[in-house]
Amino acid sequence: MRKIIVVGGIIVAVIVIGMAGMRFYTKSFSPQDTAIYQGEHVAIKVDYSRPYKKDREIFGGLVPYGEVWRTGANETTTFTTNKDLRIGNKLLKAGSYSLFTIPGPDTWTVIFNQETGQWGVSPFSGRANRDPEKDVLTMEIPSIQTKSLFEQFTISFERMGKEIEMILMWDHTLIVVPIYVAEN
Repeated sequence: MRKIIVVGGIIVAVIVIGMAGMRFYTKSFSPQDTAIYQGEHVAIKVDYSRPYKKDREIFGGLVPYGEVWRTGANETTTFTTNKDLRIGNKLLKAGSYSLFTIPGPDTWTVIFNQETGQWGVSPFSGRANRDPEKDVLTMEIPSIQTKSLFEQFTISFERMGKEIEMILMWDHTLIVVPIYVAEN
């Protein structure tokens, strides 16, 4: 019995050390970044990792169409706002959310999920580490194909009148998520 406990403890220790090492190792390939929008009464922050294209087929290849993507690399992308927002015509309460997407050739599904801080993919399934029961907002966004190449995944913000655009760009694809400060 004692041998089983010792062997079990060693196996758990190796797994924990291996996962910690993997997190450190993979971050060097997809550096951490933050996109910030600061307006009159609203602050939006997106913490994410920025993978590179590196001559790979991205959408429909590395990131399969029709499957949930962690929208970056490493840990899940985190979207934080200090004010209630309208994403399209849907309300998103002030707080922090994981940002997931489901890419498609013509449209993407954008998902705000209330669980944050998890590693982006499950070590067991290799799929995005998302609990759909914790989704608080989903919406369809058209994707735009460009001639420009975005070598590194990038999230940025632009102000267009009352609209704040959150722009996701990688490879030859971009999507624009319309955001408005909710009127209370």
